[in-house]
Amino acid sequence: MRYVILGTAGHIDHGKSSLVKALTGIDPDRLKEEKERGITIDIGFADLAYPDDDLTVGIVDVPGHEKLISNMLAGAGGIDMVLMVIAADEGIMPQSREHLAICDLLNIQSGLIAVTKSDLVEKDWLSLVADEISSFVKGTFLEHAPIVTVSARTGDNLDLLKKEIRDRALTITPKTSGGLFRLPIDRVFTLKGFGTVITGTAISGTIAADAPLEILPRGITTKVRGLHSHGKAITRAYAGQRVAINLQGVEKDDLRRGDIAVAPSSFTPTKSLDLSLDLLKDVPPLKNRSLVHFYTGTSETVARVILYEHEELKAGEHCFCQFRLQDPVIAMAGDRYIIRRFSPLQTLGGGEVLDPAPGRRRRKDGIQDLITYKTGQLGQKIGLKIEKAGPSGISRPAITGWINADLPAIQQALKALEQTGEVIRHEDILIHVHAFELINSKVQDLVRAFHKEHPLKPGMAKEEVRAHLNMDAKLFNFLLASLKDVIADKDLLRLKTFKVALSGAAEAHKTKIFELLTKGEFQPPTKQEMAETLKMDQKQITDILTILAKERGVVRISESIYLSASAYDRMISLLRAFFSGKPELTVAEFRDLLNTSRKFALPFLEHLDAAKVTLRLGDVRKFMLKGDPRF
Repeated sequence: MRYVILGTAGHIDHGKSSLVKALTGIDPDRLKEEKERGITIDIGFADLAYPDDDLTVGIVDVPGHEKLISNMLAGAGGIDMVLMVIAADEGIMPQSREHLAICDLLNIQSGLIAVTKSDLVEKDWLSLVADEISSFVKGTFLEHAPIVTVSARTGDNLDLLKKEIRDRALTITPKTSGGLFRLPIDRVFTLKGFGTVITGTAISGTIAADAPLEILPRGITTKVRGLHSHGKAITRAYAGQRVAINLQGVEKDDLRRGDIAVAPSSFTPTKSLDLSLDLLKDVPPLKNRSLVHFYTGTSETVARVILYEHEELKAGEHCFCQFRLQDPVIAMAGDRYIIRRFSPLQTLGGGEVLDPAPGRRRRKDGIQDLITYKTGQLGQKIGLKIEKAGPSGISRPAITGWINADLPAIQQALKALEQTGEVIRHEDILIHVHAFELINSKVQDLVRAFHKEHPLKPGMAKEEVRAHLNMDAKLFNFLLASLKDVIADKDLLRLKTFKVALSGAAEAHKTKIFELLTKGEFQPPTKQEMAETLKMDQKQITDILTILAKERGVVRISESIYLSASAYDRMISLLRAFFSGKPELTVAEFRDLLNTSRKFALPFLEHLDAAKVTLRLGDVRKFMLKGDPRF
């Protein structure tokens, strides 16, 4: 089954709703006030079925009054084709022009024109009206559209109009059911025995009964209790259908028109958008930082316009810009939008969302990026977005929720980017090769600066480097494995070419420290005592001791105590000899064995316990050593 959405357009009292009722038998005016006043106030709905063609045309009837354009826009966002309605007795009127401009800005590609109330005028007049309409639509998407004169009262040419609608609808490219599910909400109501129901046009993806659903930007998670489309219960809804969704566990007052029902965990609300903007002809200039009314989908909010490379945009001109919104919206790259003057209300222009999650951008920078987002191929757009994410990368789900495209096409584009080496993937995180190279450069710079400041230290702590880069730990460790010219040595990073190089003075200090430890044997001087003896800073002592430990000339016992390697080996030999004759060792026996004091015996034993040379059982130790304790 094919589903196409047709929207009406035209001036107030030109017979849009009467025509819809005559075509479908359904009165789209559902409100009491609409019936009493005889005008359409809010959007209404009907459908026209063509069983032989497996085609259903959903009809969205919009109000024609200039003060109800916001309601018209809420219905126009999901339409595939437009039925421009012009009354024969009045001809082109202001909202005829505004509605056509809006449809053009929304990039609607197909439609037809109905000249209503044909029974009220002479045939010669109808010919004049048709000529006027041809001039009116010249240069727009309706330039070559059929013009059908029709009367809802007499039924004249209704069958011809139905045929023209079918013929046009069959040429429409269906909305993508391969994308993520999105349904901008245009109505919220309750039904006795069912609860809260939302309606809208599914603009992408599919949804099934019992499926989870998220309502944004409110952040409400719910479940589909039931689905209806064109008056029938269904088990699955597809892009292009008018859909009513019965929600589980949600109150009517929690929702409103402008919210959007989406696939869970796929979208992030945004208050900043990069866009392309086209101003209509014959509108006032738009100054940088102006406030406007912003419409996308069924949502409406206020936006401040930041013009790139312009201080003022004149009628008929095009530019790139950023909108900073008063309220969050859900948008994808490729979505269309409309703006209206803040006061008095007047449609100014519209265009395409290029980046619904832009980073900070100076007004005169990065225009080439926006040109790529506007004109590039899908893979180019995605590659650029990943590059702009920087060293932290971007998740695959974030990419699929960023651009309005079929999921298989997105996956194919990502696969191609990975195959060419432009993008590197770790689990679900995508990093651009340029960002990867920048990380490598930054890590080298950090480690190089560390070596320069600390020439006696073997390397910079990994965690310190990660903190500088502000990266996720798993992603950072993945990147380290592929870094060039940087070696990871346990918890330290060093340049591949770096070696600890002691100055002549430092070499002399190293010799003196080693002599002091060798001479002290089991009563070695502490770091503080060595610093006082040698008139050195403790930090320098620590650096030299680290080098000696790495060279295996000394063994670190604790933060302040080190043993010479010869003393350490002798301690192990004495323990082996002692335990060959006795099964247990007390602290006092250990102290006497080494001819040292309790001050040293206790930290020695704690070190031996930690190294699994000895095992403490209450007040005694047992010998556990197998092999060399230093390895």
